[in-house]
Amino acid sequence: MSEPQGFGGTAQRLPVVEKAPGTGGATQAPPPAPDGGTVGRPRRFWSARRVPAGLVALLLLAVAGVFLYDVAAVRADRPALGWRRELARQLAERPLDDTWVLLGAGVAAALGLWLLALALTPGLRDVLPMRRTHADVRAGLHRAAAAMALRDRAMEVSGVQSARVRMRRAKADVRAVAHFREPDDVRADLRTELADAVRALGLARPPALSVRVTRTGRKG
Repeated sequence: MSEPQGFGGTAQRLPVVEKAPGTGGATQAPPPAPDGGTVGRPRRFWSARRVPAGLVALLLLAVAGVFLYDVAAVRADRPALGWRRELARQLAERPLDDTWVLLGAGVAAALGLWLLALALTPGLRDVLPMRRTHADVRAGLHRAAAAMALRDRAMEVSGVQSARVRMRRAKADVRAVAHFREPDDVRADLRTELADAVRALGLARPPALSVRVTRTGRKG
Protein backbone atom coordinates (compact mmCIF):
# COMPACT_ATOMS: atom_id res chain seq x y z
CA MET A 1 0.00 0.00 0.00
CA SER A 2 1.23 3.43 -0.82
CA GLU A 3 1.12 6.34 1.57
CA PRO A 4 -0.85 9.54 0.84
CA GLN A 5 1.14 12.38 -0.65
CA GLY A 6 1.68 15.78 0.89
CA PHE A 7 1.86 14.63 4.52
CA GLY A 8 5.02 16.59 5.28
CA GLY A 9 6.51 13.72 7.25
CA THR A 10 3.79 13.59 9.92
CA ALA A 11 1.83 10.46 10.64
CA GLN A 12 -1.26 12.21 11.94
CA ARG A 13 -2.36 15.80 12.52
CA LEU A 14 -5.13 16.62 14.94
CA PRO A 15 -7.86 19.18 14.20
CA VAL A 16 -7.30 22.77 15.27
CA VAL A 17 -9.88 24.20 17.65
CA GLU A 18 -10.14 27.81 18.77
CA LYS A 19 -12.52 29.41 21.23
CA ALA A 20 -13.58 33.00 20.88
CA PRO A 21 -12.10 35.54 23.33
CA GLY A 22 -14.01 36.07 26.51
CA THR A 23 -15.06 32.48 27.10
CA GLY A 24 -12.81 32.27 30.17
CA GLY A 25 -12.35 28.53 29.82
CA ALA A 26 -15.93 27.79 30.86
CA THR A 27 -16.96 24.17 30.55
CA GLN A 28 -20.55 24.90 29.62
CA ALA A 29 -21.29 23.98 26.01
CA PRO A 30 -22.13 26.94 23.75
CA PRO A 31 -25.53 27.09 22.08
CA PRO A 32 -25.61 25.11 18.83
CA ALA A 33 -26.89 26.45 15.56
CA PRO A 34 -30.57 25.92 14.86
CA ASP A 35 -31.36 22.78 12.85
CA GLY A 36 -27.67 21.87 12.71
CA GLY A 37 -26.83 24.86 10.50
CA THR A 38 -23.71 26.97 10.34
CA VAL A 39 -23.08 29.89 12.69
CA GLY A 40 -21.42 32.88 11.01
CA ARG A 41 -19.25 32.91 7.95
CA PRO A 42 -16.36 30.42 8.01
CA ARG A 43 -12.96 32.09 7.81
CA ARG A 44 -9.47 30.78 7.38
CA PHE A 45 -7.09 30.66 10.31
CA TRP A 46 -4.49 33.43 10.50
CA SER A 47 -0.82 32.71 11.01
CA ALA A 48 1.02 34.51 13.81
CA ARG A 49 3.91 35.39 11.41
CA ARG A 50 6.35 35.37 14.31
CA VAL A 51 9.52 34.95 12.23
CA PRO A 52 8.91 37.86 9.78
CA ALA A 53 7.68 40.08 12.61
CA GLY A 54 10.73 39.25 14.71
CA LEU A 55 13.14 39.92 11.84
CA VAL A 56 11.53 43.28 11.05
CA ALA A 57 11.57 44.27 14.71
CA LEU A 58 15.26 43.38 15.07
CA LEU A 59 16.15 45.27 11.89
CA LEU A 60 14.27 48.39 12.96
CA LEU A 61 15.81 48.19 16.42
CA ALA A 62 19.33 47.95 14.99
CA VAL A 63 18.84 50.84 12.55
CA ALA A 64 17.19 53.04 15.18
CA GLY A 65 19.96 52.26 17.67
CA VAL A 66 22.72 53.19 15.23
CA PHE A 67 21.06 56.48 14.25
CA LEU A 68 20.30 57.31 17.88
CA TYR A 69 23.95 56.76 18.82
CA ASP A 70 25.15 58.96 15.97
CA VAL A 71 22.71 61.77 16.84
CA ALA A 72 23.76 61.60 20.50
CA ALA A 73 27.43 61.78 19.45
CA VAL A 74 26.77 64.90 17.35
CA ARG A 75 24.87 66.50 20.24
CA ALA A 76 27.91 65.84 22.41
CA ASP A 77 30.07 67.92 20.04
CA ARG A 78 31.64 64.90 18.40
CA PRO A 79 31.92 64.45 14.63
CA ALA A 80 29.26 62.39 12.89
CA LEU A 81 30.16 58.88 11.85
CA GLY A 82 31.81 58.54 8.47
CA TRP A 83 29.15 56.29 7.00
CA ARG A 84 26.41 58.88 7.70
CA ARG A 85 28.40 61.70 6.06
CA GLU A 86 29.07 59.46 3.05
CA LEU A 87 25.40 58.43 2.86
CA ALA A 88 24.27 62.07 2.93
CA ARG A 89 26.77 62.96 0.20
CA GLN A 90 25.69 60.06 -2.01
CA LEU A 91 22.01 60.95 -1.63
CA ALA A 92 22.74 64.58 -2.50
CA GLU A 93 24.92 63.89 -5.54
CA ARG A 94 23.42 60.81 -7.20
CA PRO A 95 20.58 61.46 -9.70
CA LEU A 96 17.27 59.65 -9.36
CA ASP A 97 17.88 57.59 -12.49
CA ASP A 98 21.15 56.19 -11.14
CA THR A 99 21.38 52.40 -11.27
CA TRP A 100 22.11 51.99 -7.57
CA VAL A 101 19.27 54.33 -6.61
CA LEU A 102 16.82 52.39 -8.78
CA LEU A 103 18.12 49.08 -7.44
CA GLY A 104 17.74 50.21 -3.84
CA ALA A 105 14.25 51.53 -4.51
CA GLY A 106 13.28 48.25 -6.16
CA VAL A 107 14.53 46.18 -3.22
CA ALA A 108 12.72 48.44 -0.74
CA ALA A 109 9.50 48.20 -2.77
CA ALA A 110 9.76 44.41 -2.99
CA LEU A 111 10.28 44.10 0.75
CA GLY A 112 7.36 46.43 1.37
CA LEU A 113 5.06 44.41 -0.88
CA TRP A 114 6.17 41.20 0.82
CA LEU A 115 5.36 42.63 4.25
CA LEU A 116 1.98 43.87 3.01
CA ALA A 117 1.20 40.43 1.61
CA LEU A 118 2.08 38.83 4.94
CA ALA A 119 -0.08 41.35 6.80
CA LEU A 120 -3.13 41.01 4.53
CA THR A 121 -3.18 37.26 3.90
CA PRO A 122 -4.14 34.69 6.55
CA GLY A 123 -1.54 32.01 5.85
CA LEU A 124 -1.89 28.54 7.44
CA ARG A 125 -2.83 27.03 4.10
CA ASP A 126 -2.53 23.53 5.57
CA VAL A 127 -5.51 24.10 7.89
CA LEU A 128 -8.94 23.74 6.26
CA PRO A 129 -11.72 25.58 8.15
CA MET A 130 -14.64 23.45 9.29
CA ARG A 131 -18.31 24.36 9.58
CA ARG A 132 -19.14 26.40 12.67
CA THR A 133 -21.99 24.83 14.62
CA HIS A 134 -21.33 26.89 17.78
CA ALA A 135 -21.02 30.64 17.99
CA ASP A 136 -17.77 30.80 19.97
CA VAL A 137 -15.87 27.77 18.66
CA ARG A 138 -13.87 27.56 15.44
CA ALA A 139 -12.36 24.30 14.21
CA GLY A 140 -9.97 23.43 11.42
CA LEU A 141 -8.69 20.20 9.91
CA HIS A 142 -5.15 19.71 8.65
CA ARG A 143 -4.86 18.65 5.03
CA ALA A 144 -2.80 15.62 5.99
CA ALA A 145 -5.52 14.38 8.34
CA ALA A 146 -8.22 14.97 5.71
CA ALA A 147 -6.16 13.13 3.08
CA MET A 148 -5.61 10.21 5.44
CA ALA A 149 -9.34 9.99 6.22
CA LEU A 150 -10.23 9.94 2.52
CA ARG A 151 -7.53 7.38 1.78
CA ASP A 152 -8.84 5.07 4.51
CA ARG A 153 -12.35 5.30 3.06
CA ALA A 154 -11.00 4.61 -0.42
CA MET A 155 -9.25 1.47 0.78
CA GLU A 156 -12.61 0.15 2.05
CA VAL A 157 -14.01 0.04 -1.50
CA SER A 158 -14.04 -3.44 -2.98
CA GLY A 159 -11.40 -3.91 -5.66
CA VAL A 160 -9.06 -1.12 -4.52
CA GLN A 161 -5.51 -2.38 -4.07
CA SER A 162 -3.84 0.93 -3.23
CA ALA A 163 -4.80 4.59 -3.13
CA ARG A 164 -3.18 7.98 -2.92
CA VAL A 165 -4.88 11.23 -1.94
CA ARG A 166 -3.50 14.74 -2.46
CA MET A 167 -5.59 17.25 -0.54
CA ARG A 168 -5.72 20.84 -1.71
CA ARG A 169 -7.81 23.81 -0.63
CA ALA A 170 -10.50 23.34 -3.26
CA LYS A 171 -9.81 19.90 -4.69
CA ALA A 172 -9.01 16.37 -3.57
CA ASP A 173 -7.06 14.30 -6.10
CA VAL A 174 -7.58 10.57 -5.59
CA ARG A 175 -5.51 8.00 -7.50
CA ALA A 176 -6.40 4.35 -6.97
CA VAL A 177 -5.24 1.03 -8.39
CA ALA A 178 -7.82 -1.72 -8.97
CA HIS A 179 -6.89 -5.38 -9.19
CA PHE A 180 -9.92 -7.70 -9.54
CA ARG A 181 -12.78 -5.42 -10.63
CA GLU A 182 -13.31 -3.27 -13.66
CA PRO A 183 -11.84 0.22 -13.22
CA ASP A 184 -15.12 1.90 -14.22
CA ASP A 185 -17.04 0.03 -11.51
CA VAL A 186 -14.39 0.83 -8.91
CA ARG A 187 -14.40 4.50 -9.95
CA ALA A 188 -18.18 4.74 -9.53
CA ASP A 189 -18.05 3.17 -6.07
CA LEU A 190 -15.14 5.39 -5.11
CA ARG A 191 -16.99 8.54 -6.10
CA THR A 192 -20.01 7.53 -4.03
CA GLU A 193 -17.94 6.51 -1.00
CA LEU A 194 -15.63 9.53 -1.09
CA ALA A 195 -18.48 12.00 -1.59
CA ASP A 196 -19.97 10.72 1.65
CA ALA A 197 -16.52 10.88 3.31
CA VAL A 198 -16.05 14.51 2.24
CA ARG A 199 -19.41 15.44 3.75
CA ALA A 200 -18.45 13.65 6.97
CA LEU A 201 -15.29 15.77 7.28
CA GLY A 202 -17.48 18.77 8.08
CA LEU A 203 -15.43 21.25 6.05
CA ALA A 204 -16.83 24.71 5.46
CA ARG A 205 -15.92 24.49 1.77
CA PRO A 206 -16.03 20.83 0.71
CA PRO A 207 -13.37 20.16 -1.95
CA ALA A 208 -14.22 18.89 -5.40
CA LEU A 209 -13.31 15.26 -6.08
CA SER A 210 -11.02 14.11 -8.86
CA VAL A 211 -10.92 10.30 -9.02
CA ARG A 212 -8.71 8.27 -11.33
CA VAL A 213 -8.54 4.48 -11.29
CA THR A 214 -6.00 2.37 -13.14
CA ARG A 215 -5.61 -1.39 -13.50
CA THR A 216 -2.75 -3.09 -11.73
CA GLY A 217 -0.05 -4.43 -14.03
CA ARG A 218 0.00 -8.18 -14.53
CA LYS A 219 3.23 -10.07 -13.98
CA GLY A 220 4.57 -12.65 -16.40
